[in-house]
Amino acid sequence: MRRLPLAITTTLLCGALAAVGVWQERPTANSAASSDNARRDSRPLAGGSLPQAITADQRRLRVAPDDASGWARLGGEYVEQARLSADPSYYPKADEALHRSLTLAPKDNIEALTGLGALANARHQFAQARDLADQTIASAPLHWQAYAVLADARTQLGDDTGATEAVQALLDRQPGTASFTRAAYDLEQHGRTDDARRALQHALGGAFDPADKAFCQYQIAELDRNAGHPDQALTGYQQALAEDADYTPALAGKARAEAALGNTSSAVRDYDSAIAKVPLPQYLLELGELHQSLGHADQAQEQYRLLDAEQRLAAANGVVDDLTMGQYHADHGDPAQAVRLLRAEWSRRHNVLVADALAWALHRQGADTEALDLAHQAQHTGWPNALFAYHRGEIEHALGRDAAARDDLTEALHDDPYFNPLQAPRARADLTALTGTT
Repeated sequence: MRRLPLAITTTLLCGALAAVGVWQERPTANSAASSDNARRDSRPLAGGSLPQAITADQRRLRVAPDDASGWARLGGEYVEQARLSADPSYYPKADEALHRSLTLAPKDNIEALTGLGALANARHQFAQARDLADQTIASAPLHWQAYAVLADARTQLGDDTGATEAVQALLDRQPGTASFTRAAYDLEQHGRTDDARRALQHALGGAFDPADKAFCQYQIAELDRNAGHPDQALTGYQQALAEDADYTPALAGKARAEAALGNTSSAVRDYDSAIAKVPLPQYLLELGELHQSLGHADQAQEQYRLLDAEQRLAAANGVVDDLTMGQYHADHGDPAQAVRLLRAEWSRRHNVLVADALAWALHRQGADTEALDLAHQAQHTGWPNALFAYHRGEIEHALGRDAAARDDLTEALHDDPYFNPLQAPRARADLTALTGTT
């Protein structure tokens, strides 16, 4: 397996954490319910500081409308506010502010170019984000924020080697929260979960701000949850919330862990609270599937309706995301529509998440031979992903490859017995049928 040349155990990871704002967004791990589970939520700015910064910059720009740097800064703040609030209506505002900055200062405007790259990533226009980051780096090779944008874009595009190189370049220039967490994600994707944990623990050890600490605690808890340890994960999410009670990703993580541990009433309550703060599609789909697993059909359909509405709103504001609705349709809607959406997404980026989702949609449509090839592509990085293994096992079972199916379903349930409230029970039932045990 290709090894990431990150000096996890050296002083490279011992620098102080940096406040990165918009540049901190990073990909996330698997979810049966997330759009890009490639994209874990990043730490928020300290309470109220971002809205105050936006207001202050708006006020300054009314007085000095020719301030190119001010427009670039405001554009970046709009991207960050969209991420924190899950309100995509900030994206057109960001686009306008950043392009106004470029109009005022068209040459070597690295702040505006980097902001546009972050905006492109947020809108899932990953090829554009990569190109903007490359353009920025060509004129300012020490501008570390551009490497964060580049790492995210290459990860989403499925350029594994390029993503690793960008993360290493980011570490070399700015060892801090943005680089540690991207390094951890890259390591996790390549099956190096112990190294990923060490990277996050280094980051936590250097954190002083409560928001930074909450962010790191949350990411460590995510590793525990994805490894099938919801009790440890729950403790980690609670520690994150103790550091920063307003950190919504930890509240949603707490709900996931509670659901896995059978405390479904608390899980529903915490999901509702998280969605009230930040209505991310991931949270809506996860809560819908939890309700469905509990036999709450009306409540599940309400979450799915809200999911569709959120996706339509995102599309109206320039977000290109066929992955989320493709995942939804594969399990809860029209598999043929899922295949159409996911083929479109695959044409734009060969990311392992898209490979897995398209494989599953093809299986649901009955095209299992093509599905299996994509399912194998989804595992090429070595990511220990229970959902991927479950999908692969079910596809193999449909093709009559029972020995391989047994191995993959066993792997899924070993990696995380609670990976999904609907599909984990199916995996157990199918594995029992294949092995002839009870």
